Amino acid sequence: MYTLLSGLYKYMFQKDEYCVLILGLDNAGKTTFLEQSKTRFNKNYKGMSLSKITTTVGLNIGTVDVGKARLMFWDLGGQEELQSLWDKYYAECHGVIYVIDSTDEERLSESKQAFEKMVTSEALDGVPILVLANKQDVETCLSIPDIKTAFSDCASKIGRRDCLTQACSALTGAWLPTWRCCRQQAWQRRKSQEGHLKKTTSSALQPAHATPAARSLM
Repeated sequence: MYTLLSGLYKYMFQKDEYCVLILGLDNAGKTTFLEQSKTRFNKNYKGMSLSKITTTVGLNIGTVDVGKARLMFWDLGGQEELQSLWDKYYAECHGVIYVIDSTDEERLSESKQAFEKMVTSEALDGVPILVLANKQDVETCLSIPDIKTAFSDCASKIGRRDCLTQACSALTGAWLPTWRCCRQQAWQRRKSQEGHLKKTTSSALQPAHATPAARSLM
């Protein structure tokens, strides 16, 4: 009886959890994006004043519940000395949001180098990536085609995974469609992991099924 009630409770109330890393250089708008996400989707969260947000030193964590899904965002510091810590979190994540400051053309090359190092990590093999060209509300910002051209050398390194580049303004909250995309990609990552786990625990004589290549939209 207890097992039945426990199973029913989990079915009715337990949420599937997905861990999503928020990466990018410092001052790209990662924490603003996180705060806007928590404020928009968590009814009881008051949120901090966006004007009081400072450079992240270490880690910020935020949780967003939508339906039966729970997204756990890990916002990591983007300073050069902190980027070496990013790979400590790769194995646990289901998706990555990489934020680019589209108003800072001088640091675009630096952002590309950090992105390239990230995507070539074996721990992130197959993990979907959502690239947000932030601060699109500024008139002088780089366009999406400009950013895609600057990052074009990374296309071959993205490999067999979903990768989408999309405009956003974390400050104004104009990013809802990208959040939904991230949720979908995270779900696909978890589904893929669960399928792989079932295969590895089944008979070793059973032939493996080929996994179709994911599309790259970088």
